[in-house]
Amino acid sequence: MLEHALPLIDGLVVGSSRLDDTHLRQLAKEIPVIVLNRVVNGLPSIIADNARGMRRAIEHLAVLGHRVIWYAAGPDASWANGARYRALREASLELDIVEHRVGPYPPTVQGGAQAADALLERGARAVIAYNDLMAIGVMRRLQAKGVRVPQDVSVIGFDDSFGSDLVTPGLTTVAAPLVRLGELAMVNVVGMVDGNRWRGSEPIVVPVALRERESTAPPRA
Repeated sequence: MLEHALPLIDGLVVGSSRLDDTHLRQLAKEIPVIVLNRVVNGLPSIIADNARGMRRAIEHLAVLGHRVIWYAAGPDASWANGARYRALREASLELDIVEHRVGPYPPTVQGGAQAADALLERGARAVIAYNDLMAIGVMRRLQAKGVRVPQDVSVIGFDDSFGSDLVTPGLTTVAAPLVRLGELAMVNVVGMVDGNRWRGSEPIVVPVALRERESTAPPRA
């Protein structure tokens, strides 16, 4: 369907697309394409610093005293999910943290609820979820089962999505600068439409920050 619209499109910013890499490369032969939150070899990409964000999340839990951290994984096909899990494994090894994983699950509140059931069975005390929606789903299911957040289980999300500061407790999360990502994508795709070349072969990596709220605490004795 997208191919039929190509004559009407000057440039394309692709975010959260399920199109495979080959399809995206084919599109890029027709019009300028920039990919957000995903790296496709040979195409311009703009991503958040997943590795640094995950390390900050693990460092935060380690300072609180957690030595075992669980990852509630998102879809296996997600580039960001793979990048975040690899970063978690690397940072855990460096910081002498034991890491475990449950999933994959859908990147939704319901997916988080499913993850929470598995995490409860395994006695998890500190959880990093693939995204904020899953983290919120984890918290809701834990609370529904009488498990306190953060007194019994600490939870961290990813993206600092709308609503992450409105839930109770407020969700500690890795804040990706979504507005900045979009601005960079628009400026660069317009430049490419005007004939400018993409700078270099590496993606643009945008810094992230940890938003510390109320969903994390030292492990209960």
